[in-house]
Amino acid sequence: MPGARLRIAVVNWQCRDNPLAGGAEIHLHEIFGRLAAAGHEVVLLCGGWPGCPPRATLDGIEVHRVGTRQTFPFLARRYWHSHLVRRDFDVVVEDINKVPLYTPTWRLPRLVGLVPHLFGGTAFQELAAPLAAAVWLSEKPLPWFYRGHAFEAISESTKQDLVQRGIEADRIRVIFPGIDSTHYTPDPTVRAPRPVFAYLGRLKKYKGVDLVLRAFAASHLPDATLEIAGAGEFRPELEELAGNLGVASRVRFLGRIDETAKCALLRRAWATVFASPKEGWGITNLEAAASGTPVIASNSPGIRESVKHDETGFLVPHG
Repeated sequence: MPGARLRIAVVNWQCRDNPLAGGAEIHLHEIFGRLAAAGHEVVLLCGGWPGCPPRATLDGIEVHRVGTRQTFPFLARRYWHSHLVRRDFDVVVEDINKVPLYTPTWRLPRLVGLVPHLFGGTAFQELAAPLAAAVWLSEKPLPWFYRGHAFEAISESTKQDLVQRGIEADRIRVIFPGIDSTHYTPDPTVRAPRPVFAYLGRLKKYKGVDLVLRAFAASHLPDATLEIAGAGEFRPELEELAGNLGVASRVRFLGRIDETAKCALLRRAWATVFASPKEGWGITNLEAAASGTPVIASNSPGIRESVKHDETGFLVPHG
């Protein structure tokens, strides 16, 4: 009924405070934080990390943290049935952005699958072969376990991926992510006097940051610098690669930065760069465009939908 207060449960591997959180978690909190602010009851069941508090309130969302990244999929169902099932939720949303949790087996009320993107073959670019194979195989039963349920995809690329896996197209609704255009705004007065290129995102092997470094080294722009904002286990290899390419003195690894520093970097840069082989969308591309900064990005699934070629940036062949 219009105007009714809904009870919404969300299941995701992580919350936005998790040290390993990325764009999927920001997307989740932007949506469900607004629903909480509008008066709806929102509960998030997610994994935690060593030393984290088991309960929290973030963006008005009641957060329940269970286990860690490694143990959450084995503990989540038991926690649901022992702590949350009696809350009588109107809808449960599983954010399927890593390995599916197969929540239909939990015998839930109305269920919706929210899908940023699925790994598919890109898992083999990030993980050791046995683990990558496990991730790849874990996605295979998705059309059978989730049959009859609705899906939201964040891009046409993700929708087509789901359709190719056997999900009926009429069960999938595409809702593109947005940004706060009052937060990300241009300021030409702070543009760097010399060329600055920026990468913002996690430092994971599958993100293609090594390609960004190689392209930067091949550009032969001696006055240019590359600023890399983000954290991840791939950083030592990237630092070594920068040294081997002879550009270490012109590459700055900033680590994780806050929103103030992020806005400043987007406005200061001459262009942002994004070389992932596959994404659900590419929210940083919108943030850069809103900040008046063009994007140079791979013409890859998901990414090509968040960049308007020759208008907000330039799409180039991946690799």
